[in-house]
Formats: sequence, structure tokens, C-alpha cells
Amino acid sequence: MNKNINIALVGNPNSGKSSLFNALTGLNQQVGNFPGVTVDKKTGQCQISENLTATLIDLPGTYSLYPKRSDEWVAYKVLLQQDEDIKPDMVVLVADASNLKRNLLFCSQIIDLKIPVVMALSMTDLAKNKGTEIDINGLERELGVQVVNINPRKNKGIPALKKVIEQTFISNFISPREFIDNASLAEKPIEELKSLMPGISDYTALHYLINHSHFRLEEHLQKKILAIEEGSGFNPTKSQAEEIMQRYGRIKYIMGQTVVEADPLQRTIFTEKLDNILLHRKWGYLILLAVLFLLFQSVYWIAQFPMDAIEWSFSKLSGMLGNLLPTTWWSDLFINGVVAGLSGIIIFIPQIMILFGLITLLEDTGYMARISFLTDKLMRSVGLNGKSVMPMISGLACAVPAIMSARNIENRKERLLTIMVTPLMSCSARLPVYTILIALVVPSKLYFGFLSVQGLVMMALYLLGTIMALLVSFVMRWFIDIKERSFFILELPVYRSPRWKNALTTMVEKAKIFVFQAGKIIMVISLLLWVLSSYGPPSKMAEVSTRYEKLIQTNPNQQKELNKKRQMELLENSFAGILGKAIEPAIRPLGYDWKIGIALITSFAAREVFVGTMATLYSVGDDADDNNNTLRQKMSAAVRADGTKVYNLASGLSLLVFYVLAMQCMSTLAIVKRETRSWKWPAIQLVYMTALAYFLSWITYVIFQ
Repeated sequence: MNKNINIALVGNPNSGKSSLFNALTGLNQQVGNFPGVTVDKKTGQCQISENLTATLIDLPGTYSLYPKRSDEWVAYKVLLQQDEDIKPDMVVLVADASNLKRNLLFCSQIIDLKIPVVMALSMTDLAKNKGTEIDINGLERELGVQVVNINPRKNKGIPALKKVIEQTFISNFISPREFIDNASLAEKPIEELKSLMPGISDYTALHYLINHSHFRLEEHLQKKILAIEEGSGFNPTKSQAEEIMQRYGRIKYIMGQTVVEADPLQRTIFTEKLDNILLHRKWGYLILLAVLFLLFQSVYWIAQFPMDAIEWSFSKLSGMLGNLLPTTWWSDLFINGVVAGLSGIIIFIPQIMILFGLITLLEDTGYMARISFLTDKLMRSVGLNGKSVMPMISGLACAVPAIMSARNIENRKERLLTIMVTPLMSCSARLPVYTILIALVVPSKLYFGFLSVQGLVMMALYLLGTIMALLVSFVMRWFIDIKERSFFILELPVYRSPRWKNALTTMVEKAKIFVFQAGKIIMVISLLLWVLSSYGPPSKMAEVSTRYEKLIQTNPNQQKELNKKRQMELLENSFAGILGKAIEPAIRPLGYDWKIGIALITSFAAREVFVGTMATLYSVGDDADDNNNTLRQKMSAAVRADGTKVYNLASGLSLLVFYVLAMQCMSTLAIVKRETRSWKWPAIQLVYMTALAYFLSWITYVIFQ
């Protein structure tokens, strides 16, 4: 008979817990939220053996059983059997072998809860590189639980771990002796509480004394525990401090018996030397700017050739299809709706892949964590702290997961400020807009043989978003009245060589996400726009067609030119044209025409839809010859009624500034509402970002006009 058990996967942050969860569950995963809190709940199914399956619950990473953040409280309540939905039968504790001393604190606390425990020792390769040798058998003997050496990234040790899990479950786990003398911490109140709640361990009783007000207990039980606490003069802070001191005393003994470490001075000399350079008070910031400069220059250098090839291929494909297919509504839909929309998706894949590949390499080397440390002082001056940097950097990818990652910021004011300004960071959805507009209005020149002007403008746009985020935070901190003490504790990872396979996997995954998620939106909007651009009020459309038919009969030599004018006038009188003309007076001061107005509306669904919108609007009504032109060529040739170019330096830069600052993303507003549990903050966000975008775009247009 196949039996199913619940296994809680726990460990310190960055211990390899998520990698093990992925290795054990594969694709059998679900992501939701713990009831009542915005903390991810990852669960997955794992086949342990022929007769045993497990539901794995990946609990948020935590350093000890004394929670401070909301995600730590989630893990704490599950382990203390205070969660209504999750009752773990067993715990798999992942410990980082390269930081074993720190990990053993949490491990010893879990063991003292008297829950069946298996310890999975990860990152032993890093420990070995640092000159650390661990006696696995000795560690098992000292801890009293089975220890398995694993490397989930390479799928090593997984079968052995499954075997140990099955053995631990079948053999009726025998709790090892207590790690510390819990009775010495609060002997009388612990005894009284255990008589009130038989069956719990001494250490569990200690936690009931400390945190019973946070637990799901009947009112009469709460009162009795409070009476025990007050009657014995129990001091939670003193007990916690004494416990930690006792644990580290025992951990020091265990480390001496089971671990051989290299000379710490020799081990850290390379890291310290490198940190002295990269975290220097002056040079550190210059190095950071240089890294960002190389990042955006590389995006242009490397992506230029594949993008040109893709753009040329689609223009030739459209021209070929225009010559081969009959002149009917469905061929026009296919060429100017489907193919044009598809080209607006595929052309940006090289840049997206390169950008995320390079960011992944920076994360793997350990430099990203240094950026948080380096910028903490700057962040504090505007009301944030160093922990805000990672959500803001994540915002370069997408604001939605970036805003969710702000949950790790304990201070409520700093968390709210981070949520409010993160959408100003230039996400990957803006990249297609930046690319096509920069190519249109910024000359493709190189200075000193390697400095690309277009790359410099791209970097300036990212810096503009960052600077505005800091300025907005500086202003907003005076209006958000939440007073809490702020702490910033960060563990700097060791420097290591990047994992090229991981970078490649990330590049492919990000490309797939863009194509299959953003791409679906772009295609739907492109097809909808084709309909709105091809049809309009019947009487008006018929009047335009009849008028030009007569003009062509009268002037047959000008047929080609008159056909182009007819298509333009039909577009202006279509449903899309009517919508664009309606908002044109509001956006004319920014240098935009009605076509750009349509793109501003459609791209509210997703910023990258701007390019698909342009591709459709400038393709509707094209003949076969026009289809041979690229989208950039068509947009470059666009003129207003007075003959001036639509996309000149002033209007192009104005539009770039608008997309840097505007809240053009419904998904972001939805996630802000979910994280703040109110429509107040997303409404404020929408208003201030739109107003800021409009004002600074107008200033930009006036300056460069």
C-alpha cells in the first residue's frame, strides 16, 4: 500500500534548500500563498520509494527559531505545529557545509523539538575548496540524526537521501538527547507547562512560554500559560540569550570534534583583498558604474547582428508573402496582423537573453550581494536600506516578482517605500521600446572605436529610472507615517566562478517567458488592432473609398501615390484612428501623434506591446513593396500633416522618458494591491508615475525641440 507523508524542507537562506526542492519534486510543484499572509507556499510531490510518497513543503529560509519577519513566522508556526493546514510528519533540514557553524544553531533547535529529522549537507564542494573537511559519521554521532551529503545542482546524493528518509520514517524515529539543558533555562515554568500540555518536549514548552500569544490556543489555555509565566517571573529575553550561549558552546565542541578547517587567515585573504577594492568608499561606486556601463554596452554590441538578421528576415518574409498571396482580407490579416506582431516579439529575444545572462553571471560571482552592501548608505539617505537594493535590481527583470521579494524587508515603512518606487526601475518589458526608439532617433556612432552612443543612451535611461526612484523615496518617506527601527544584516557570499550552464539556462527560460507570456499579449493586441485599424464607421469609410476611386479615375498616372493617401485616410477614419485622434490634443505637447496615442493606450496591458502596436499600425494597408521595408524604416519615414518627422530627436527622447517613468503595467498595479492589501497605494502609484512621466517628457521635448 502506497503511503503519503508530509515533509517540511527547512534551512538557512541560501543553503541550497530550493535547489533540493527542485531536484526532489521536478515539475510536480505548486506555488500559492500561506493563508492570511503574502508569503509563498511551495509544495511538491516526490516519490521516495515504491511504497512511500511525500508531499514536500518548502518553508521560507530562516536562521533560528526566533522569528522576526512574516516569512520566518510562517516557518516557525509550521514547525511548532501551529499551522492549521500543514502538519509535517518529518523535517529535512538543509545545512550549508561551507558555513556549518551558523547552520548548526538552527539545526540544534529543530532537533530539540523532537520532530523526526534528517540532515542534508549541501555545498560540500565549496567547503572543500575552502579547505574544510567534515567527518560525516562523527557529525551523525554528535547530533543524533542521520546526515546525508548532497549536491542537488548535480543531482548527487538524492537517492541516498530518499533511502534515509524512508528508513527514518519506518524505524520510528528515536529523539536524540537534548542539545542543551533546557530545564536550566526555566526549570519550574517548563515543568508546569508540560503538566498542562503533556507530550511536548522541554524546548517546545520553552517556546510556548515565549510566544503563546501568537499561537492558536483556547482562551482558558492562554490564561493558564500567562499565569505560569507571571507566577514564575519568567524572562523571555534572558532565557533566549542563555539558550543561544549554551548552543554555541555545544556547537564549538562539535565543530572541534568533527570539522577540520583551513587557516582562516589564509582562507579569507583573497576575499578581503577583492572586497577592499570592490567595496571601497570611492572606487567601489566607480567600479559599479563601470560594470553597468559594460553591461549595457555589451547588450548592444552582441545583440546588434542577430537583431538585424531577424528584422531583415521578417521584412523579406512580409514582402514575399505580399507577392504570393491574393489581395484579400485574410491575407492582409496574416501579413499585417500575425507576421507583423510576431516580428515585434522575436526581434527582441537576443537583447533579453543577453541582458539576463549577464545579470545571472553577476549574481553567481557574488557581486550582486556586494552591490546591496555598497549602496546601503545611499539607500538610508532616501528612507530605504540595503535590502531594498535586491528588489530594485530584480525590477530590471520584472516589477511583479521584484515587489513580491520586498517581503524580506522587516521594516514596514521601508518595505512600502520599496514597493512604491520599484516600478520606476527599467524592467525588461521596456527594453523593446528603448531599442526601437534609440535606433530611430540616436545616431549609431562609435567614439574612441568602442563607445556606442546608443549604448550610453540606454544606460542613461536605466540610471534615470534609478535616480527618480531614489528621489521619489526621499519625498515619500515624509508622508508615510510608520515608525520602526531598521536593521540591515547581510551575509556576503564567497566569490566563485560563474556557472555558465546556469546562465545559459536562465537566458533560455527568460526568452521562453517573453515569447509565451508577453508574446501572447502582443499577438492578441496586434490582431485586435488590425481589426480596429482596418474597419471603421461604414459611411465614413465608404465616403473615403469612393472619393479616392474618382480621383484615381481622373488621375490614373498618380494611382500609386493616391492609393497611399487613401490607405492613410482610411486608417485615420478607422476605429483605432478615431480613438487616437480623441487623445491627440492631450499628448501633442509631448510631441506625439495619434498613432503614438494608440500605442500608449494598448501598452498599458504590457509595455512591450508598444512595438507590436507600431508594427500593426504602420503595416495596415501596405502593398507588397512597402512590406519589404523594416518597421524602423517605416517609422523613420513617418511625417505629420505639415511634413515634419514624427520621430525626431525631441519626440523620440520625450517618448523614451515617458516609458521610463510611466506606470504602463496592469500586472504591477494588481500585485501592489495584493502586497499592500489596499487599492490606496496602487492608485497613488498610478497617479504620481503618470504625472511625473508627463511633466518630464514635456520638459524633455521643450529642451530638445
